[in-house]
Amino acid sequence: MTKPVHFASRGFSLIELVIVMVVVGVLAAAATVFLRPAMDAYLATQRRSSLSNKADTAFRKMARDIHSAVPNSIRWPSNQCLELVPTSTGGRFRQAADTVNGGSTPLLISQLATGFDVLGSLSATPAVNDWVVIDNQNGNDVYAGTNRAQITAIATPAAALGSLTVSLGATGVQFPAGYTGGRFVVVPYNGGTPSVTYFCSGTGLDSSGNGTGSLYRLNQAFNATYPTACPSSTASAAVVADHVQSCNFVYNASQDGTLQSGYVYLQMQLTQGSESVALSYGVHVDNVP
Repeated sequence: MTKPVHFASRGFSLIELVIVMVVVGVLAAAATVFLRPAMDAYLATQRRSSLSNKADTAFRKMARDIHSAVPNSIRWPSNQCLELVPTSTGGRFRQAADTVNGGSTPLLISQLATGFDVLGSLSATPAVNDWVVIDNQNGNDVYAGTNRAQITAIATPAAALGSLTVSLGATGVQFPAGYTGGRFVVVPYNGGTPSVTYFCSGTGLDSSGNGTGSLYRLNQAFNATYPTACPSSTASAAVVADHVQSCNFVYNASQDGTLQSGYVYLQMQLTQGSESVALSYGVHVDNVP
């Protein structure tokens, strides 16, 4: 009869456990020394990349509004803010009656205008209550209303007369006399708040190395009074970028010396977790009405 074989049970000895603990401790220390800087560098690079993207996106949004703004509509009360009036489309209006096809609607700049035919196509179709702006030579005109009129109706004329017929009301509107450019732009009604102000508020740096300010975009109604300061309330403003440590906006209305081309310089520094990114951006402005 075969006897069962007995195996002796054996665990770890105290010395073996101590050796394992020492080896694990050495490996952990080595990992901390060699891997931690690499991980910190990776996270710092990721944070800087995120800040760069945030600043670039904010400036691109501002640039789109600046490029589409009514000529000469930029108002610059401070290096912390600027105001402008974005447009949705623009084109040419009929300046004289069609002598071949009847029923045309010309806009005669020397008298009250009740409407006009749009010559050529538009990139976007205007809507009732949008504003038509013509010959904005002086920066405050569009805000004061001396060269804008609200659209009361839109119709489609015969193909030979134009793409649209825009009505401006039965009483008529007197646009600046002497203008011969034949061009107009359309400002969206946007709930009665067509102007846009970009401004920085609360800028600085906290004890944790984070920027404390934000860049805001605020829609407002037309205000004939030229602003002397940036908006004081952010309640109805949209945040365009956060973690703003500092920002600086500069506007030159006559970059080329002819009053035809302006230039906006934008600078902003974003800081998060002691990582900081400073971005500068330049935008050319077409000020020809």
